[in-house]
Amino acid sequence: MNEFEKHVSRAFDDELTTLRSHVLEMGGLVEAQCLAATQAYTSGEISTVSDIVETDRKIDVFQTLIEDECAQVIAKRQPAATDLRLILGVTKIVTDLERIGDEAKRIAKGARRIHGEGPKSLPPHTADVRHIAKAAADMVRRSLDTFSRLDTEEARQIIRSDAEVDTEFKAVIRQLVTYMMEDPRTITTSIDIISIARAIERIGDHAKNIAEHIIYIVEGRNNPPAFKESAS
Repeated sequence: MNEFEKHVSRAFDDELTTLRSHVLEMGGLVEAQCLAATQAYTSGEISTVSDIVETDRKIDVFQTLIEDECAQVIAKRQPAATDLRLILGVTKIVTDLERIGDEAKRIAKGARRIHGEGPKSLPPHTADVRHIAKAAADMVRRSLDTFSRLDTEEARQIIRSDAEVDTEFKAVIRQLVTYMMEDPRTITTSIDIISIARAIERIGDHAKNIAEHIIYIVEGRNNPPAFKESAS
């Protein structure tokens, strides 16, 4: 390899490193947004909702920036094999991160509806919703860590974790439906909580998608065996 080729190779590596760094920076905003939204729901402290909405705008800007960077790298470097899969995988990952941000914003707005006139007593199943939220946020954190290391074994563990979140979500829905039937006065609040629980469940789905994209980047698989096992 001559000096020019070495220079081009180093420049390409730097561009890929910057790309991955921007994904992790965007992911950090998304993770913080999920935690803040859940806290707003469980504590009734809704003063942070406007900050969560503003953070969602920053996440959207990050998505556009990263997608533009991916397009420029493809046009300039014409990558192949693993490098190309990395860039294509990144475009999919940032889409899932942006959607996680949307779900966090949905949780925050739901919290504002519930606590709009001040913190109130929530149904007894709030602890279960909080547990699901913690599990989903943990999946997001792990998926970002897995992306930084391109760890396919951990990615498969994340995919399996999603089945547990889905099971807990269904249990919470059954409990809330029973609660509404026993006390119709709770219907409005319970429906808002169901919407929040659904958003949390979708966050887990998107974290699982990110794990699948990581397996695609490393192994070139679109439907990893671990996903098929968890879906059975």
